[in-house]
Amino acid sequence: MDITQLILDDHHEQRRLFAIVEQVDPQDVSSLAAIWRRLATFLEVHAETEEKLFYPELLRVGRDAGDKKGVEDETLDAIKDHNEIRDAVAAVSHEQVGRPEWFKAVAAANKANSDHMAEEEREGLTDFRQKASLQLRHDLAVAFASYEAGHVDGVTPVDKDPKRWVAEH
Repeated sequence: MDITQLILDDHHEQRRLFAIVEQVDPQDVSSLAAIWRRLATFLEVHAETEEKLFYPELLRVGRDAGDKKGVEDETLDAIKDHNEIRDAVAAVSHEQVGRPEWFKAVAAANKANSDHMAEEEREGLTDFRQKASLQLRHDLAVAFASYEAGHVDGVTPVDKDPKRWVAEH
């Protein structure tokens, strides 16, 4: 098991759920609401799990490999992205499910999330695969899967100050 693969699998599931939302009849508000609730919860649990388990190790491994500035910049950007995703997800809740404005808010959340995933896949995950040991990647995968499973009903969304977060980790 590998933490980078688990994160990629989560990204795939996020893309799949956004695609499902796009294909549901706008009149089927109960299905839209249920799928969105699952997706919004999944997005927040995924972000919180990365922030709790993956990013601290990404920072440590990158710093140990002599890439302090690069890994800190990547992580600052990732925390900022998570805040933008949280804000976009929250904006969806201000719209009536199934209305054009709701779909527009969902599309904004999808864009924020897609941009983050692409960047993370190009940078952080690649760096971690190249620099972290297989044992560390396995151990983090177990902890990651356990944390997500233990929070399947969600976590409280909390924006974080990226500079303070990186400084504390």
